[in-house]
Amino acid sequence: MGEITFFVKEATTEPHIRNIEDLLRQYDGLERVLIDTSDGEIKIEYNEEMISDEQIATALMEENYIIH
Repeated sequence: MGEITFFVKEATTEPHIRNIEDLLRQYDGLERVLIDTSDGEIKIEYNEEMISDEQIATALMEENYIIH
């Protein structure tokens, strides 16, 4: 199982958090998504055989989220 952490500035408000969760739920292979609302930290556990960290990052960036 892979694990990756992103920081997304917008992931501190309810509408953006909901949008990010809905977006990521569409992808097979994501096991767990935890969002820290205080600093926009998103921790993702995923099945590396089904999805890559690049695909996850691309999905967020295509929705105009700036990841760090």
